[in-house]
Amino acid sequence: MAREDYQTRQERADGVIEGRNAVSEALRAGTTLDKVYLAKGEVDPALGRLASIARSQGAVVVECDRRKLDAMSVTHAHQGVIALTAVREYADVDDILDVAREKGEPPLIVVCDELSDPHNLGAVIRTAECAGAHGVIIPKRRSAGLTAVVAKTSAGAVSYVPVARVPNLTACLKDLKAKGLWVFGATAAGDTLLYQADLKGPAAIVIGSEGFGMSRLVEETCDVRVSIPMAGQLNSLNASAAAAILLYEAVRQRLGKG
Repeated sequence: MAREDYQTRQERADGVIEGRNAVSEALRAGTTLDKVYLAKGEVDPALGRLASIARSQGAVVVECDRRKLDAMSVTHAHQGVIALTAVREYADVDDILDVAREKGEPPLIVVCDELSDPHNLGAVIRTAECAGAHGVIIPKRRSAGLTAVVAKTSAGAVSYVPVARVPNLTACLKDLKAKGLWVFGATAAGDTLLYQADLKGPAAIVIGSEGFGMSRLVEETCDVRVSIPMAGQLNSLNASAAAAILLYEAVRQRLGKG
């Protein structure tokens, strides 16, 4: 029994909740859930109601193969449902713009286009905090969220940087452009060298996914496609490294150095 109690505490410390009753109780308690994984093909009405409640509270509901749930499970008794908690509530995009306005600074926002690796997202959030960015935007689907792994990798930066999660990244970027921000997309095929890009004004910097870069619609929405000089044999950088390079070029320009 003592071992089971310890295991339950460890699961919750890692932000994992397994089983129908445990997930239902978390929802009833108002726990912010990042994602809820359901066994694909499950027809139990109780699971359907649970999924509906989770969606209404802002969680992403993902149907997946039961073998994936088995691999994720610590208890080996997940009953077809596993939830990941969010370490904090998500902000609105307007909240991020308000932070910039209150500081009297032109907005500097990082937009992550489907970063699925939580370690990369955590590293981006950490760099964003250190560089003084006003917030981070991620898509609701096909992206890591504010899980315990992201929080740990960010070294606590998730407590200070507002992160907004939006249903449609392209629509969000168009809205930011309508509000006066310029959208800069990082891509190896960019037609503007990083050091020629003007990052002093209101800016949203888009970082693509680890394997495929920016999606087509997101890239087409960018005002400027920025390339980072590559002098070695490799032709790409880790997503969090690319974010750091662009953010600190923005910092350098805003400080008026060089």
